[in-house]
Parts: sequence; C-alpha cells; structure tokens
Amino acid sequence: MKLQQFKYIWEVSRNNLNVSQAAQALFTSQPGISKQIRLLEEELGVTIFTRRGKHLVDITPAGRAILETSGEILQQVENIRSLAQEYDDNSEGSLGIATTHTQCRYVLPPVINKFIEKFPKVSLHMHQGTPTQISQSASDGIADFAIATEALELFNNLHMLPCYSWNRSILVPKSHPLCEESVLSLENISKYPLVTYTFGFTGRSKLDDAFKARGLDPRVVFTASDADVIKTYVRLGLGVGIVASMAYDPVADEDLVALNASHLFESSTTSIGFRKNSYIRGYMFDFIEMFAPHLSRDLVEESLAHSGGRGSEALLGSIEIPRL
Repeated sequence: MKLQQFKYIWEVSRNNLNVSQAAQALFTSQPGISKQIRLLEEELGVTIFTRRGKHLVDITPAGRAILETSGEILQQVENIRSLAQEYDDNSEGSLGIATTHTQCRYVLPPVINKFIEKFPKVSLHMHQGTPTQISQSASDGIADFAIATEALELFNNLHMLPCYSWNRSILVPKSHPLCEESVLSLENISKYPLVTYTFGFTGRSKLDDAFKARGLDPRVVFTASDADVIKTYVRLGLGVGIVASMAYDPVADEDLVALNASHLFESSTTSIGFRKNSYIRGYMFDFIEMFAPHLSRDLVEESLAHSGGRGSEALLGSIEIPRL
C-alpha cells in the first residue's frame, strides 16, 4: 500500500467518482489513477468501487470503511506536516476559511484585517458556499475552519465552538407602512410579500419556525443567499426584507429602514467548526480568538481534550455567548 493510493481513492470519492476530475485536482493522469486504484484493490483483496464498464458508479461497503480510514491517515499526515511547520516557523503557512456571504461581507473583514497585520506571511483562502458545502469543506479537510449558523451539526467529525448569537431585522423603504407600527408583529409582517434568505442559509429555519408557531403562512416571493441581493429587491419594491441584523449598514443602506425584529424570532448562534483530529497551529488559535474573543486558546484546548464527552458539553454549555 502506498500513501499516494489513499490520496487517489479519497480524491475520487470527493469528486463524485469522476476520475477525470480527480486527476485534474491531483495534477496527474486518469489512467494512472485507475491503475493505482486497481493495484490497491488487488493488494487488499476487496473491491473499493463498483464499476459499469470503465466508469465507477458506487462505493462498496468495504470501500466506505477503507475510505474512512484513508481520510484519517491523510489527516494525520497533514497534521505531521503542520507540526513540522509549527516548529520551523509559526508565522508562516496558510489558512482556509469556509463561510457564507453574510459572514464574509459583514463580520469577517475587521478580523481578517487584524489577522493579516499580525501574520502577514500566512496566506488566506476564502471558500463561500451553502452551509452544507461549508461544513463539508471542513469535514473533508479542504478548509481549516467552517463558520456558519446552519448544518455544522450534520458532520460528527467536526468540533464546534459557539462564537456569537444574533437576530434579524426587517428592511423596508422609509415610506413603508410598517415604519408606522408602534409594535412590530409577525401578523403585520405577513401581510406583505417577503424577501429573505434561501432555506438553509443564515438561520432561515428559525424564521420559518416563528411564522409556523403563530399559524401564519407568509408569502415569500423571492429568496437569495446574499443579503446584498435581498436589499436590492427590497429597493425595487418586490417585498419586505428579512435579514440578519449585522447585514444592515447604516451608511450604505441609508435609504432603507431597519426595524428591530429580535422580539419576534428566536436568536441564532454562529459557530466555528474544524476537524476533531486536526492539528491546530498557533496562528489558527489566534484567528479563533480574534473572531470570538471569549474562545481563548486554553478554552479551545480544554474543549478538545473533552471532545465528544459530557465534559465538553458542560464546558461549552457554560460559555457565555456574546450577542452581535
């Protein structure tokens, strides 16, 4: 068995069994990958992938078990590399962050600016996507950190830490009738067409749950993953906008009114997640604390030491999560 063979089967599985795409990602040839996979299967005496002609169509039960262990082996190899770099130069390396547009556009800029000032030799790589894509990136080791409100809990190999809680605002033009309401209510809001996040983005599930609990069926006429897109269509008069409060900029959005809706919806919590068995370099601990100051290195290391157990649940449960 060769480490390269583990890389090949792992990359093929990540690319939906498309050997050509895996070859491109690994800067090698498709025949070379196919040959190494067959050699590995012959050596192990089991079939990892089922085939239809020359195409891979599924992963066998044995293959899934082998892939899981291969992922762990590749992660440990990466940990060894990171450990060596840590002793060589802690101020140099790379950091991959997978997150949503809202986090990237409205929350992360001052954090990134501060991080770059302290670690100018660390290259940053931003990956934007859906919460599930973001979590998958961290789970597969493509990104070091996943920052999201939804979907992190779907991946049991991720260690999650709560960063901050937040709520929502209603966005309307200055002349909108909702501006005249003394007490904003879900009943009043549901009278108007709504423009908000696509399901699965930025705490959308809490929004839907609030209307459902009141027996209301709001008319959502437009959804988007990008708060700036939502604001654009509010300006066009398509409907009333519901966005994360941090997505409202008093200067850039001076033509809109943000009505506080925190009393209408349950607050959401944004977390940072990373693989449980990954090696966290010094500058990565610094990034976590810059993003969430209550998550000191000592606290993160303590939570990792109790990862998956009741001690970890008790520790994380005792954290006072700041509101944004």
